[in-house]
Amino acid sequence: MKIGNSDLDVYGLNLGGNVFGWTADEQRSFEVLDAYVAAGGNFIDTADSYFHRAPGNSGGESETIIGNWLAKRGRRDDVVIATKVGSWPKRPGVSAKNIREAAEDSLRRLRTDHIDLYYAHRDVADVPLEETLGAFDELVRAGKVRYLGASNYSAERLAEALSISDREGFARYVAVQPHYNLVERGFEQDLLPLVREQGLSTMPYFGLARGFLTGKYRSRETDTGSPRTEAAVAYLDHRGERVLEALDDISAAYGTTPAAVALAWLASRPTVAAPIASARNVEQLADLLASVELRLTEADIAALDEASS
Repeated sequence: MKIGNSDLDVYGLNLGGNVFGWTADEQRSFEVLDAYVAAGGNFIDTADSYFHRAPGNSGGESETIIGNWLAKRGRRDDVVIATKVGSWPKRPGVSAKNIREAAEDSLRRLRTDHIDLYYAHRDVADVPLEETLGAFDELVRAGKVRYLGASNYSAERLAEALSISDREGFARYVAVQPHYNLVERGFEQDLLPLVREQGLSTMPYFGLARGFLTGKYRSRETDTGSPRTEAAVAYLDHRGERVLEALDDISAAYGTTPAAVALAWLASRPTVAAPIASARNVEQLADLLASVELRLTEADIAALDEASS
Protein backbone atom coordinates (compact mmCIF):
# COMPACT_ATOMS: atom_id res chain seq x y z
CA MET A 1 0.00 0.00 0.00
CA LYS A 2 1.38 3.39 -1.02
CA ILE A 3 1.28 6.24 1.51
CA GLY A 4 -0.53 9.20 -0.05
CA ASN A 5 1.19 10.30 -3.24
CA SER A 6 4.60 9.19 -1.96
CA ASP A 7 6.67 6.28 -3.20
CA LEU A 8 6.63 4.66 0.26
CA ASP A 9 5.15 1.20 -0.27
CA VAL A 10 4.30 -0.28 3.12
CA TYR A 11 3.11 -3.51 4.70
CA GLY A 12 -0.45 -3.60 6.01
CA LEU A 13 0.61 -3.46 9.66
CA ASN A 14 2.67 -0.55 10.99
CA LEU A 15 4.69 -1.97 13.88
CA GLY A 16 4.53 0.37 16.86
CA GLY A 17 7.84 1.01 18.60
CA ASN A 18 6.39 2.62 21.71
CA VAL A 19 6.99 -0.53 23.78
CA PHE A 20 10.66 -0.81 22.85
CA GLY A 21 12.70 0.25 25.84
CA TRP A 22 9.56 0.29 27.98
CA THR A 23 7.75 -3.05 28.36
CA ALA A 24 10.17 -4.78 25.97
CA ASP A 25 13.91 -4.65 26.62
CA GLU A 26 16.40 -4.60 23.75
CA GLN A 27 16.64 -8.38 23.39
CA ARG A 28 12.86 -8.84 23.34
CA SER A 29 12.50 -5.87 21.00
CA PHE A 30 15.01 -7.43 18.59
CA GLU A 31 13.00 -10.68 18.63
CA VAL A 32 9.80 -8.80 17.74
CA LEU A 33 11.52 -6.82 14.99
CA ASP A 34 13.11 -9.98 13.55
CA ALA A 35 9.77 -11.80 13.50
CA TYR A 36 8.00 -8.82 11.95
CA VAL A 37 10.37 -8.49 8.98
CA ALA A 38 10.51 -12.28 8.59
CA ALA A 39 6.73 -12.15 8.06
CA GLY A 40 7.13 -9.51 5.35
CA GLY A 41 6.76 -6.40 7.49
CA ASN A 42 8.63 -3.24 6.49
CA PHE A 43 7.06 -0.30 8.37
CA ILE A 44 8.20 0.72 11.88
CA ASP A 45 6.77 3.63 13.86
CA THR A 46 8.54 5.38 16.72
CA ALA A 47 9.09 8.85 18.25
CA ASP A 48 11.86 10.72 20.01
CA SER A 49 9.73 10.82 23.17
CA TYR A 50 9.36 7.01 23.44
CA PHE A 51 9.46 6.15 26.23
CA HIS A 52 10.53 8.93 28.55
CA ARG A 53 7.89 8.28 31.22
CA ALA A 54 9.13 4.79 32.04
CA PRO A 55 11.18 4.47 35.26
CA GLY A 56 14.86 4.96 34.54
CA ASN A 57 14.24 6.30 31.04
CA SER A 58 14.79 9.81 29.74
CA GLY A 59 13.49 9.48 26.14
CA GLY A 60 14.96 8.26 22.89
CA GLU A 61 15.11 4.65 24.07
CA SER A 62 12.87 3.29 21.32
CA GLU A 63 14.80 5.04 18.54
CA THR A 64 18.07 3.80 20.02
CA ILE A 65 16.91 0.18 20.09
CA ILE A 66 15.58 0.40 16.53
CA GLY A 67 18.85 2.01 15.39
CA ASN A 68 20.87 -0.75 17.03
CA TRP A 69 18.70 -3.37 15.35
CA LEU A 70 19.02 -1.70 11.95
CA ALA A 71 22.79 -1.58 12.28
CA LYS A 72 23.23 -5.13 13.57
CA ARG A 73 20.86 -6.69 11.05
CA GLY A 74 21.80 -4.48 8.09
CA ARG A 75 18.13 -3.85 7.33
CA ARG A 76 17.99 -0.08 6.77
CA ASP A 77 17.21 -0.35 3.07
CA ASP A 78 14.47 -2.92 3.73
CA VAL A 79 12.27 -0.90 6.08
CA VAL A 80 10.35 2.36 6.21
CA ILE A 81 11.11 4.25 9.42
CA ALA A 82 8.63 6.78 10.79
CA THR A 83 9.44 8.94 13.79
CA LYS A 84 8.09 12.12 15.36
CA VAL A 85 9.05 15.44 16.90
CA GLY A 86 7.33 17.75 19.35
CA SER A 87 6.23 15.78 22.41
CA TRP A 88 9.47 15.06 24.26
CA PRO A 89 10.06 17.43 27.21
CA LYS A 90 13.76 17.57 26.32
CA ARG A 91 12.94 18.63 22.75
CA PRO A 92 9.53 20.29 23.09
CA GLY A 93 7.51 21.96 20.38
CA VAL A 94 7.75 22.45 16.65
CA SER A 95 9.86 25.57 16.27
CA ALA A 96 12.35 25.59 13.42
CA LYS A 97 15.24 25.35 15.86
CA ASN A 98 13.76 22.40 17.71
CA ILE A 99 12.81 20.54 14.54
CA ARG A 100 16.34 20.88 13.15
CA GLU A 101 17.97 19.74 16.41
CA ALA A 102 15.48 16.97 17.11
CA ALA A 103 15.89 15.56 13.60
CA GLU A 104 19.66 15.37 14.03
CA ASP A 105 19.18 13.61 17.37
CA SER A 106 16.76 11.10 15.85
CA LEU A 107 19.08 10.41 12.91
CA ARG A 108 21.92 9.73 15.34
CA ARG A 109 19.88 7.40 17.54
CA LEU A 110 18.41 5.59 14.52
CA ARG A 111 21.92 5.29 13.04
CA THR A 112 20.77 6.41 9.62
CA ASP A 113 21.16 9.37 7.29
CA HIS A 114 17.45 9.79 6.51
CA ILE A 115 14.00 9.44 8.05
CA ASP A 116 11.38 8.08 5.68
CA LEU A 117 8.33 9.65 7.32
CA TYR A 118 8.70 12.46 9.87
CA TYR A 119 5.63 13.50 11.85
CA ALA A 120 4.77 16.55 13.86
CA HIS A 121 3.79 14.53 16.94
CA ARG A 122 1.22 17.06 18.11
CA ASP A 123 -0.15 20.35 16.91
CA VAL A 124 1.62 22.23 19.68
CA ALA A 125 1.00 25.65 18.09
CA ASP A 126 3.98 27.17 19.92
CA VAL A 127 5.03 28.92 16.69
CA PRO A 128 3.19 29.83 13.47
CA LEU A 129 2.51 26.93 11.13
CA GLU A 130 4.61 28.65 8.48
CA GLU A 131 7.70 28.24 10.68
CA THR A 132 7.04 24.56 11.39
CA LEU A 133 6.31 23.71 7.77
CA GLY A 134 9.29 25.69 6.53
CA ALA A 135 11.62 23.79 8.86
CA PHE A 136 10.19 20.46 7.71
CA ASP A 137 10.62 21.54 4.10
CA GLU A 138 14.30 22.33 4.73
CA LEU A 139 14.83 18.78 6.02
CA VAL A 140 13.19 17.32 2.92
CA ARG A 141 15.27 19.49 0.59
CA ALA A 142 18.42 18.45 2.48
CA GLY A 143 17.57 14.76 1.98
CA LYS A 144 17.37 14.10 5.72
CA VAL A 145 13.63 13.44 5.57
CA ARG A 146 11.76 11.89 2.65
CA TYR A 147 8.13 12.62 3.53
CA LEU A 148 6.12 14.41 6.20
CA GLY A 149 3.14 13.52 8.38
CA ALA A 150 0.86 15.12 10.96
CA SER A 151 -0.20 13.39 14.16
CA ASN A 152 -3.02 14.60 16.41
CA TYR A 153 -4.03 17.48 14.15
CA SER A 154 -7.58 18.79 13.97
CA ALA A 155 -9.23 19.02 10.57
CA GLU A 156 -9.11 22.82 10.73
CA ARG A 157 -5.39 22.95 11.46
CA LEU A 158 -4.56 20.25 8.92
CA ALA A 159 -6.43 22.16 6.22
CA GLU A 160 -4.53 25.31 7.17
CA ALA A 161 -1.19 23.48 7.06
CA LEU A 162 -1.89 21.99 3.64
CA SER A 163 -2.96 25.40 2.32
CA ILE A 164 0.25 27.01 3.59
CA SER A 165 2.41 24.29 2.05
CA ASP A 166 0.67 24.70 -1.29
CA ARG A 167 0.99 28.47 -1.18
CA GLU A 168 4.64 28.51 -0.14
CA GLY A 169 5.77 25.55 -2.22
CA PHE A 170 6.73 23.56 0.90
CA ALA A 171 6.80 19.77 1.08
CA ARG A 172 3.27 18.67 1.94
CA TYR A 173 2.01 16.30 4.59
CA VAL A 174 1.26 12.93 2.97
CA ALA A 175 -0.05 11.13 6.05
CA VAL A 176 -1.97 11.61 9.27
CA GLN A 177 -1.75 9.65 12.50
CA PRO A 178 -4.96 9.98 14.54
CA HIS A 179 -6.38 8.14 17.55
CA TYR A 180 -8.78 5.79 15.76
CA ASN A 181 -10.21 2.34 16.44
CA LEU A 182 -13.52 0.53 16.86
CA VAL A 183 -14.32 2.34 20.11
CA GLU A 184 -12.73 5.70 19.13
CA ARG A 185 -14.34 6.79 15.88
CA GLY A 186 -14.20 10.59 16.11
CA PHE A 187 -11.72 10.65 13.20
CA GLU A 188 -14.55 9.81 10.83
CA GLN A 189 -16.47 13.01 11.57
CA ASP A 190 -14.17 15.84 10.49
CA LEU A 191 -10.72 14.56 9.60
CA LEU A 192 -11.64 11.69 7.29
CA PRO A 193 -13.43 13.81 4.65
CA LEU A 194 -10.47 16.19 4.48
CA VAL A 195 -7.87 13.40 4.41
CA ARG A 196 -9.74 11.65 1.60
CA GLU A 197 -10.24 14.87 -0.38
CA GLN A 198 -6.54 15.78 -0.08
CA GLY A 199 -5.24 12.31 -0.98
CA LEU A 200 -3.49 11.64 2.33
CA SER A 201 -3.11 8.25 4.02
CA THR A 202 -4.05 7.38 7.59
CA MET A 203 -2.01 5.41 10.10
CA PRO A 204 -4.29 5.04 13.16
CA TYR A 205 -2.61 4.70 16.55
CA PHE A 206 -4.04 2.81 19.53
CA GLY A 207 -5.61 0.52 16.92
CA LEU A 208 -6.45 -1.98 19.68
CA ALA A 209 -7.69 0.67 22.14
CA ARG A 210 -4.76 0.18 24.50
CA GLY A 211 -5.39 -3.57 24.42
CA PHE A 212 -9.15 -3.52 25.06
CA LEU A 213 -9.94 -4.88 21.59
CA THR A 214 -7.77 -7.95 22.18
CA GLY A 215 -10.59 -9.22 24.39
CA LYS A 216 -8.31 -9.65 27.39
CA TYR A 217 -10.16 -7.04 29.43
CA ARG A 218 -13.64 -8.32 30.25
CA SER A 219 -13.77 -7.33 33.90
CA ARG A 220 -12.74 -4.20 35.74
CA GLU A 221 -10.71 -6.47 38.01
CA THR A 222 -8.64 -7.78 35.09
CA ASP A 223 -4.89 -7.65 35.72
CA THR A 224 -2.73 -8.61 32.76
CA GLY A 225 0.42 -7.08 34.18
CA SER A 226 0.27 -4.36 31.54
CA PRO A 227 0.65 -0.68 32.47
CA ARG A 228 -2.24 -0.01 30.09
CA THR A 229 -4.80 -2.01 32.09
CA GLU A 230 -6.55 0.98 33.65
CA ALA A 231 -6.96 2.73 30.29
CA ALA A 232 -8.18 -0.46 28.61
CA VAL A 233 -10.90 -1.32 31.13
CA ALA A 234 -12.27 2.23 30.82
CA TYR A 235 -13.90 1.02 27.58
CA LEU A 236 -15.79 -1.73 29.44
CA ASP A 237 -19.30 -0.27 29.19
CA HIS A 238 -22.39 -1.45 27.29
CA ARG A 239 -20.96 -0.28 23.97
CA GLY A 240 -17.60 -1.87 24.67
CA GLU A 241 -19.29 -5.14 25.56
CA ARG A 242 -21.26 -5.06 22.28
CA VAL A 243 -18.03 -4.55 20.35
CA LEU A 244 -16.32 -7.46 22.13
CA GLU A 245 -19.30 -9.70 21.42
CA ALA A 246 -19.17 -8.86 17.72
CA LEU A 247 -15.40 -9.41 17.66
CA ASP A 248 -15.88 -12.78 19.38
CA ASP A 249 -18.46 -13.92 16.82
CA ILE A 250 -16.43 -12.88 13.79
CA SER A 251 -13.07 -14.12 15.08
CA ALA A 252 -14.64 -17.51 15.89
CA ALA A 253 -15.99 -17.75 12.34
CA TYR A 254 -12.52 -17.16 10.90
CA GLY A 255 -10.59 -19.15 13.49
CA THR A 256 -8.61 -16.09 14.47
CA THR A 257 -8.46 -13.59 17.35
CA PRO A 258 -10.47 -10.47 18.27
CA ALA A 259 -7.28 -8.42 17.85
CA ALA A 260 -6.83 -9.60 14.26
CA VAL A 261 -10.46 -8.78 13.43
CA ALA A 262 -10.26 -5.33 15.07
CA LEU A 263 -7.16 -4.45 13.04
CA ALA A 264 -8.64 -5.89 9.84
CA TRP A 265 -11.71 -3.67 10.35
CA LEU A 266 -9.41 -0.67 10.75
CA ALA A 267 -7.41 -1.61 7.65
CA SER A 268 -10.65 -1.74 5.64
CA ARG A 269 -11.57 1.88 6.44
CA PRO A 270 -11.21 4.61 3.82
CA THR A 271 -7.72 6.19 3.60
CA VAL A 272 -6.15 3.73 6.09
CA ALA A 273 -2.82 2.46 4.76
CA ALA A 274 -1.64 0.56 7.83
CA PRO A 275 -2.96 0.47 11.40
CA ILE A 276 -0.32 0.88 14.09
CA ALA A 277 -0.08 -1.81 16.75
CA SER A 278 2.72 -2.82 19.08
CA ALA A 279 3.81 -6.13 20.57
CA ARG A 280 6.06 -6.65 23.57
CA ASN A 281 6.80 -10.25 22.56
CA VAL A 282 6.62 -12.54 19.54
CA GLU A 283 3.46 -14.22 20.81
CA GLN A 284 1.56 -10.94 20.79
CA LEU A 285 2.95 -10.13 17.36
CA ALA A 286 1.38 -13.26 15.86
CA ASP A 287 -2.12 -11.90 16.54
CA LEU A 288 -1.25 -8.61 14.86
CA LEU A 289 0.26 -10.23 11.78
CA ALA A 290 -2.85 -12.37 11.29
CA SER A 291 -4.82 -9.20 10.55
CA VAL A 292 -2.91 -8.45 7.35
CA GLU A 293 -4.28 -11.39 5.37
CA LEU A 294 -7.75 -11.31 6.95
CA ARG A 295 -10.40 -9.99 4.56
CA LEU A 296 -13.68 -9.18 6.27
CA THR A 297 -16.96 -9.36 4.35
CA GLU A 298 -19.33 -6.42 4.03
CA ALA A 299 -21.59 -8.19 6.54
CA ASP A 300 -18.71 -8.48 9.03
CA ILE A 301 -17.89 -4.81 8.67
CA ALA A 302 -21.56 -3.82 9.02
CA ALA A 303 -21.87 -5.89 12.21
CA LEU A 304 -18.81 -4.19 13.72
CA ASP A 305 -20.04 -0.76 12.62
CA GLU A 306 -23.39 -1.37 14.28
CA ALA A 307 -21.87 -2.69 17.49
CA SER A 308 -19.55 0.30 17.79
CA SER A 309 -22.08 2.96 16.85
